[in-house]
Amino acid sequence: MYLSVLLLPLCSCILVGFFGNYLGRRGGSFLSTFLIACSFIVSLIAFYEVGVSGSISHIKLFDWFSIGNYSVFWGFLFDTVTVSMLIVVTSISMLVHLYSTSYMEADPHLNRFMSYLSLFTFFMLCLVTGDNFIQLFLGWEGVGVSSYLLINFWFTRLQANKAALKAIIVNRFG
Repeated sequence: MYLSVLLLPLCSCILVGFFGNYLGRRGGSFLSTFLIACSFIVSLIAFYEVGVSGSISHIKLFDWFSIGNYSVFWGFLFDTVTVSMLIVVTSISMLVHLYSTSYMEADPHLNRFMSYLSLFTFFMLCLVTGDNFIQLFLGWEGVGVSSYLLINFWFTRLQANKAALKAIIVNRFG
């Protein structure tokens, strides 16, 4: 159940990104917002189970590599700090999705924007729940790339291109 907090925004990104033309602008926007809201509800359930009940969950999906007695796993950690951050990330993301639905209602590329927002949410959740520094780094880089995509959404505007490049450079080099 905990992995659905991560997988719902990823599914939203893929479904709206690839099948948004078939869903229409309203359908893609509704699906994206609905899946992020479901992710928020699951994060509330996880907060109750982990934060209130005290049952920490450590999910190991597979082994990346092993050197001697040291193994690096691809996994996710759900402790009290993590589930608190899950609520913050998913609630803000849900509100941004709701606002973007009405703010960009006339934009013909609304589905692409909603897909980018869902991708940003997915990488932010990967950053928060990562089990090791490699996953934290991948989440951080994903947040940087998706920030670039969101800032450069109107790629035909020169100011958007400059701002997106500035964001990538600052994110990459500090």
